[in-house]
Order: sequence, then structure tokens, then C-alpha cells
Amino acid sequence: VQLVESGGGLVQPGGSLRLSCQASGFSLNFAAVSWLRQAPGKGREDLLCINLQDVTTDYLDSVKGRFTLSRDNAKKTVYLQMDNLKPEDTAVYYCASDFGPNCVGIGPSHTWGQGTRVTVSS
Repeated sequence: VQLVESGGGLVQPGGSLRLSCQASGFSLNFAAVSWLRQAPGKGREDLLCINLQDVTTDYLDSVKGRFTLSRDNAKKTVYLQMDNLKPEDTAVYYCASDFGPNCVGIGPSHTWGQGTRVTVSS
């Protein structure tokens, strides 16, 4: 099973982007999906997770109210909507899942995608 992120790019501060996560070999309609990011010179930051009941868990205070998760089951896709982006949001963003139904801390059992780069700059 592989996860694939898309939707990254260059955006100005205050702008928005929507990232997508899809899986090959498994339907994300049946899995909790987490998002995390890694910025150059910084450690991993776990962002949010959406479980099978579409309940979102926030892991990082600095993105609360700006980042939201949603699903499109017809497209078997999980979206990370990012609004009011700031330069400090610049990072490579990953989706991850252990293909279970619940949001649990991202650990060794999670599969990550290859990441999509987000750059917030004027």
C-alpha cells in the first residue's frame, strides 16, 4: 500500500492551499489519516488526524483554526485545507496512516507518502 500526496506549491502569506492524500492498494474510506510536516532544520510536527467517523484530532496548536481535514469518499481522498498560511508553515507535508479506524499517535506502524512541498513566501 502506498500513500500519495499532492497539491503543494508556492503561496503568498495569507493564502490557501488544499493538499490531497490518496492510497493505492487500499481505500482511505476505511482508515484514519494523519498529516504531519517536516521543515528544513526542524523536527517532525504532527498536525491533525481524521478518524473513520470523520472526527478530527488536532495535534499542533499553531495550526488550529487554520488547517482542517475532510474526506471525499467518492474520490477515496482525504484533504488538508490550509488557510491563512504563514511563512513558518513552509515544509514538506506528508499524510500517514496505519490503516486502522482510529487516530493514534504516528508511529512505526504508519505508512507515509512521499510528501508534497509547501512554500509560503512573498
